[in-house]
This record gives sequence, C-alpha cells and structure tokens, in this order.
Amino acid sequence: MAIRTAVNRALTAITALPTAAALTDGNLTLLTTATASSSATLSFTSSINSTYNSYLFKFINIHPSEASRPQFNLSADGGSNYNVAKTTTFFASYHAESGGSTGGLGYSTGGDLAQGTGVQRLGGDTDADNDTAMSGTLTLFNPSSTTFVKHFIATTQQVSTAYSQELFLGGYANTTSAINAIQFSQDTGTIQSGTIKMYGVGPKQS
Repeated sequence: MAIRTAVNRALTAITALPTAAALTDGNLTLLTTATASSSATLSFTSSINSTYNSYLFKFINIHPSEASRPQFNLSADGGSNYNVAKTTTFFASYHAESGGSTGGLGYSTGGDLAQGTGVQRLGGDTDADNDTAMSGTLTLFNPSSTTFVKHFIATTQQVSTAYSQELFLGGYANTTSAINAIQFSQDTGTIQSGTIKMYGVGPKQS
C-alpha cells in the first residue's frame, strides 16, 4: 500500500484514500481454536476455503504424552483422507542448555518428502518432561486455488534433551485441487495438551 501525504498542508493534494481492504491487509482473523486433551489428532475440517488467500496456524505449548515429533497432513476431501502428495525441504539448528554443544543451520534429509503422501514432520523431538513443549507457526498459502500447487512454510521451536531446537520447513502440496482440511499429530503417543489457533490472513476475498 502506497503512503499518501499532504503537500504543504494542502489536503486537496490527496487524490485517493486507501481502501478498507488495503487497511486490513495482513490482519489476522481468529477462525478456530483447537485444544488438546490426550488427543491422537487435532483436525481442522472447516473454514479453510476461498474466504482468505492464506491461513496461519499458531502452535502454543504443544506438549506430547511421550518424546515425539509433531507432524501434519493435508486433505482435499474435507478430511475423509489425509494423503495429498507433498515435496518439502527441512533444516534445523540447536543449542544445548549447558552451552557446550551447538549446531549451525543444517539440512535434515530425514525430515523432507519427495512426492510423499504420508505425514510431514513439523519439528524435532519434543521431550515429555512436564515443563517442555513445542510452539511455532505454519502458513498455508491460497489453499482454495484450482490452478496452482499449495505452498506452505513453518517454523517451530521445541525442547529436546535439554536442547533448544528450531526447525524450518518449506514445501508445497502438489495438487491443483483445493485443500480444505489439515490434521496435526505426533509420530508416537498423543498430544497431551496445548492449543492450535487458525487465523485467516488479510482481507476477505471478494
């Protein structure tokens, strides 16, 4: 959005005002909140549609029942099947609480998919200690497009064996069908507690 200014205090020099849609571009609208309680999965099967051109998921203190990795999958049939083909990249960094061990950004071949229809890793191992959890975000872009593949990016932070781990994910769902549901889980055990919030990003689409 261009910034328009008055010249020499002459308000008549302002020839156009930003639209209401432009003023709300980038705003977040909370659509759904899912709260885990020893949940095998947390699924979002509604409100992912053409109303917004992107959707943001916020993970808040996702605590697993046992040490495990968070993961997700996508659906093009409202959640009847979570089996959309995905191609992704995955890299990570870490730092020990003791300060004695660090890891620079490095690619993780075990975290990516190449046309895989199974679950996609969303982060690293999260401890099941009472004070540990995972938090982060996932953005899904233009899921209702029937022309383009569906891009997504994610960043998560978790505690693993007294390490701070930050994980970075990027990729696309290789389908021109609309994506209309998403499901989150752990690779073992359950999501014992935590919250996932889904937001529509920016102005509603006309």
